Amino acid sequence: MILIPAIDIIDGKCVRLTQGDYEKKKIYNEHPLEVALQFEGVGIRRLHLVDLDGAKKGSVVNQKVLEQLASKTKLEIDFGGGIKTDADIRSVFDAGAAIATVGSIAVKDKELFFRWLNHYGAERLLLGADVKEEKITIGGWLEGTDISVFDFLRAYVSGGVTNVFCTDVAMDGLLQGPSIELYKKIIAAVPGISLIASGGVSCLADLDTLQECGCEGVIVGKAIYENRITMEDLRKRIITG
Repeated sequence: MILIPAIDIIDGKCVRLTQGDYEKKKIYNEHPLEVALQFEGVGIRRLHLVDLDGAKKGSVVNQKVLEQLASKTKLEIDFGGGIKTDADIRSVFDAGAAIATVGSIAVKDKELFFRWLNHYGAERLLLGADVKEEKITIGGWLEGTDISVFDFLRAYVSGGVTNVFCTDVAMDGLLQGPSIELYKKIIAAVPGISLIASGGVSCLADLDTLQECGCEGVIVGKAIYENRITMEDLRKRIITG
């Protein structure tokens, strides 16, 4: 199971939200590059970079942060937040992202999403499924829908999507453990899915549980920033596999 630390950006700074609430913001570092270099230094190879300003605005805002991290590290960066147009996704790849994370557009404009899938290839797109009570939520978690996460994922995986991450918004940032039962249900309901878990990870034991339930990867954020999982823990985890 691949470990993917997250860096969430507001105003160019490394922050974390609680349950997707922009009013519950905590700044952890004003220099995201410092954080990225720490991750790289312990052997991390992939980074989940989220433009929270972009997700809220509906267009990419913190492209300069992406450019800096991509040029100053060797991390494979998946970048999301505000990717809505052909120009957006081109700019993200031009800025150094290896993978574009797309969520809202897959709900609002399926034709455009599948055009990107065909043009760039499934390996360069990461479908984000943000969930509240098993329903898809979009727009930086600010807009709910009536779409079942299971129906949503089945449709896209059958259409050629290979990489998906799922965040249970109700658990995100609480450090109370991930939504294990939700992930089990998704893996059982969606044949062929390669699922990355996101949200709620509180300790190393959570990583073991996610691996046991069949997740291919896990995005970890607040647990690292609050030292529930230390940089040394990450180093040891990567060395031992």
